[in-house]
Amino acid sequence: MRRTALNETHRELGARLVDFAGWEMPLLYRGIIEEHLHTRCAASVFDVSHMGRLIVRGPDAIAALDRVCTRNVSRLAVGRSGYSHLCNEQGGILDDVIVSRAEDRCIVVCNASNREKVAAHFRRRFTGLNVELDDQTGQTAMLAVQGPAVLELFRSHVPLQTGDLRRYGFVTGTLAGMEYTLFRSGYTGEDGYEAIVPAAAAVLAWQFMTEPGGDERPTVLPAGLGARDTLRLEAGMPLYGHELHEEIDPLSAGCGWAVDLEKDFVGAAALREIARRGPVRKLAGLVLDGRRAARQGAAVFDGGRPIGEVTSGCLGPTIGRPIAMAYLDAERAARGGAVEIDIRGERAAATITELPFYRRSGA
Repeated sequence: MRRTALNETHRELGARLVDFAGWEMPLLYRGIIEEHLHTRCAASVFDVSHMGRLIVRGPDAIAALDRVCTRNVSRLAVGRSGYSHLCNEQGGILDDVIVSRAEDRCIVVCNASNREKVAAHFRRRFTGLNVELDDQTGQTAMLAVQGPAVLELFRSHVPLQTGDLRRYGFVTGTLAGMEYTLFRSGYTGEDGYEAIVPAAAAVLAWQFMTEPGGDERPTVLPAGLGARDTLRLEAGMPLYGHELHEEIDPLSAGCGWAVDLEKDFVGAAALREIARRGPVRKLAGLVLDGRRAARQGAAVFDGGRPIGEVTSGCLGPTIGRPIAMAYLDAERAARGGAVEIDIRGERAAATITELPFYRRSGA
């Protein structure tokens, strides 16, 4: 397994380490629910260095990315990031990525499990263009600091120039000779920042973020992949391998807002046809009765008729109810409908609801 630059730090903190997409990553430190709730009420730091970090530069960088991204990258202003999908010719999702446009390059953050596939896809599709692809995953680290206390923490205690950085904006800079890129983004439903730093500076950055501050600064505690998953699920954010995969298209996944069908890209023709006839299934939220959580693969029924399948589920720590996302037959995916979910051979009643389940105050 690959290890991030923070692996020894996780061990010293007593993290439970697991294999995640070939990386040894912290699942939890103190407990998933405790880490989840601390993120919702204060601030947590996550090691997300397993995510792929690909740099695309050269005169044709924008044109190259517009060939493969569902989003129109040419319309991204310098200093802005945008969520996008990469598709195969049939419109199936190869990965979901964040593309950030700088003056001289674009930064593409992809899923750990898909990094090599994405890099190969780029090289194949960039043929004939004046563009360079640089995989910087091994040379850098990536930290996510998330929660309602994060913006004040950075304003008062972190010596980085965030200025009036808006959501999905980013800045680059140098601190003590260390280059960094700071994004105002995240995967928890909370506000916060994600930072790319040199791998050699990862431990120092982590220690600075988690330094005890008493009453003077918010307490930032480490959180693992377990809380990251429950947080993103409450926030209705899809996860590759669950809501997103090569048999699902962006329109069925409810991500049409990240697709520009007016431009040509890999999979555009197939997506135009899906848009014309309408998706046959749609991603929906489910709130379950009782306390039992549904898991990926659980069948969803309308009476005795199967109408879909759960993609993710948990007992939402903030919501206090079991929640799930599922693909349902399009004609049965309307909000308010009553369905049943098969949980280990027993049927649990559930109500179809809009996503997200949780929305932070002011969002």
